[in-house]
Amino acid sequence: MRSAGKRLFPLNADQQEAAQTWVDFGQRTPSKPRQASSVVLLKDSPGGLRTFLTYRPGGSPLGTVAFPGGTIEAADDDVTDWVGPSPTMWAKSLGTQDIGLAKRHVVAAIRELFEETGILLAGPDSSALVENITGPEWMRARESIATQETTFASLLERYGLALRTDLLTPLSHWTSPDFAHRRFDTRYFAAARPVNQEPSLLTSKGVWGRWASAADILADRAKTALGDEIGQPTTTGLTLGELVVPGVEIILEKIAAARGCIAYLNHKRPINEYRPKLVGDSESRFSLEVLTAPVSEGAPCRER
Repeated sequence: MRSAGKRLFPLNADQQEAAQTWVDFGQRTPSKPRQASSVVLLKDSPGGLRTFLTYRPGGSPLGTVAFPGGTIEAADDDVTDWVGPSPTMWAKSLGTQDIGLAKRHVVAAIRELFEETGILLAGPDSSALVENITGPEWMRARESIATQETTFASLLERYGLALRTDLLTPLSHWTSPDFAHRRFDTRYFAAARPVNQEPSLLTSKGVWGRWASAADILADRAKTALGDEIGQPTTTGLTLGELVVPGVEIILEKIAAARGCIAYLNHKRPINEYRPKLVGDSESRFSLEVLTAPVSEGAPCRER
């Protein structure tokens, strides 16, 4: 078990440049972060717990390789059919007094998961999940929501579905460092892959995504195998620490330490808020300092 304390995460070349500019110009007021949600999708396998990772182009604050996710949208307020903890209860779980914001984070998490992977945590009632959501019709629905031609709320209404918010588990709260050009205030959630649903990439945007063993990814963290496999100019020749943000790397460590999906989802954990701090050394190299909680996700837990 890795103990709690401070950890340093090296910055890649682009981040080093942004950090140096930030320092050179007197550490001005940081840009306001955009609210975002991300979902750690999980499934058990003979080789250990697996999670679905995707490639994200364009210097996303979530990382070049990350869990499915994205920013909150105004239309997330339109979703009203809801199963599971109330928005008030979610606000308490997420450690915020803003009930509306808590609701938007939950809706955005389920919407982004559907857009990017086709996994839909919704059903006609509190005991069922939608099935048979593959094929051209559902891909068109995902594309339409991704381009904001239609809303997630209208899709749920059309099929008579309610969000199964009871299938989400809150994990952690991360804010991008002050020097970053694009900043996210991200809530991470976890969910088990529903039976009879399998992730697929969005036709118009998907480049790479697959189920990955967290233990295997971490075992090769100093190698470039993952970046080379993705094969993009922004990934080839890069190690894990250069592909993912610290929040993703720490979550992968906790997944690798878990005994299984049920144990991980039921593990009693505080919703830690992480605000990485920029630190430098005598040679003007910068790193992110992160106060971390212990990695202890392996204890057996009761099923819900």
